[in-house]
Parts: sequence; structure tokens; C-alpha cells
Amino acid sequence: MADTTERTGNGAAGGAGRAEYRTAELAEAAGITVRTLRFYRERGLLPPPRREGRIAWYDEHHLARLRTISELLARGHTLGGIADLIDAFEKGRDSGRAAELLGLDGALVPPWSEETPVRLTPEELAAHFPGEVTPENLATALRLGYLAVDGDEVVHVSRRLLDASTALVREGIPLAAVLEAGRVVREHADAVAGLFTELVRDHLLADLHRPSGAGPERLTEVMDRLRPLSKQVVDAEVALAVDRRIRAELESWSRPGDGAGTAPDAGTGAAPDDGA
Repeated sequence: MADTTERTGNGAAGGAGRAEYRTAELAEAAGITVRTLRFYRERGLLPPPRREGRIAWYDEHHLARLRTISELLARGHTLGGIADLIDAFEKGRDSGRAAELLGLDGALVPPWSEETPVRLTPEELAAHFPGEVTPENLATALRLGYLAVDGDEVVHVSRRLLDASTALVREGIPLAAVLEAGRVVREHADAVAGLFTELVRDHLLADLHRPSGAGPERLTEVMDRLRPLSKQVVDAEVALAVDRRIRAELESWSRPGDGAGTAPDAGTGAAPDDGA
């Protein structure tokens, strides 16, 4: 098929102002080869493109799907597993089956987090972040795992994170800056999670290997009690840290000579403070 790499900005039948890609350009934008893109299409990993004669037109949903596939492959999932996962979502949207396909069904304990995913249309996502849903921001959100693509919908991993991000953008902070802050928070959160994991590993998991140790049921009970305690510690420490930072900032703003306070009157003849 003789696809070229031109892009249309009018979207033709796809809607005014909506970017569309021919095969070669879509592959380039997704960082894969044309051969790989066609292979994904043959495996049913991509929704059918819009046809205009012999030309196949793809849009941003296809690009987002390709980036999601790349992220899942980077995490160790196989193409077969990804195909099954997509099929489960599209046919039954069975979250239990999806967890099984992702290898989560054999987890020793329930998930630690209690986040609620949010399903959005592209239009609803754009309404949360007016003018900020750019290809770059979408790619960053996919890379961080905040977003995934499911057919014609977008799935945000957490209602609370979505609400917080929306509020920050409405306050005037660019979405790119919010996502970068999220990346940094993720690094620190991973470090904190490491501390809790060490506590569990050293004082609970090790006990499972002893003949008289606690069984999985006992471990699950203890983990259920630890979950709110871990949140309590993190919430308290973050609140205290923010208080300390804000007090320090306010003191620096009000301190004379730092450009925020009132400068001494040069005409008063007051002697300088030798102790400064």
C-alpha cells in the first residue's frame, strides 16, 4: 500500500481541527516502524482506521493506543496478553479478567491503594484541561501511567489525582508543570513505599517461611491494618513539611533587605546594625 507521510489538519470526515495521520507518520510519531504498526493492526491491537479510497487515516486515539502498547511491552507484558486484555475490555469491560490477564489475580494480598479509575471521552478529558491536552502532555501522562486508552475512551488511573490535577490547572499552573511535579512526587513516593515494604518484608514476610510462622490469612489481616497507618504517617509528614516550607517562605518575603520588605529610610541617619 502506497501510504505517504502527509498530515491533514482539517480532519475531513474525522472532524474539524482534528489531526490525522497516514500510516508512515503515525508510525514515526509512535516511535515504531511501519511494519510493526501493520502487524499490530493485523493482530487487532488497533481500531480500524478511517478509509478514504485506498488511504488509511489514523487519529490521536490510534497514537495514544500505540503508546499504551509500548508502555505495556516495556513493563514485560506480551503482545498476546495485551491483545487479550484489550479484547476483554472491549467485549466485557471485566476488570477482574483484566487483572487476571495482567498477572494480578495471584497477588498475596489485596491492592494497597484504593484509587478509583475514571473513564473519559476525549472531549471530557479536554474539558478538564482546556487547551492543555497536547500530544506532549498525553505522552507524558501515558508514560507516568496516569492514562490508558480503551477503545474510544481514556481511563485515568485515579479520581483523586484527576481532581487534584484539574484544580491545579484551573488555578493557573500549566498541565506540563503539574505532570512534572507528579513525576517528582512519584519518585519520592516510591522511596517512602520502599520503607514500608522493608518493614513488611523484614518483620512479616520473613515469618511466613518459618514452620510456626503466620499464614497468608494472618498477613492479609495485618496488611489491612497497616494500610491506613501508612497513609496516616505520610499525610501527617507532608502536612508538617508544607507548613515548614510556607513559614520559611513567608519569613523570607517579610525580611528587610530581601527585596520583599520595606527598605530602611536613608535620610533618617540611623546607624547600621554592626551585628547584622
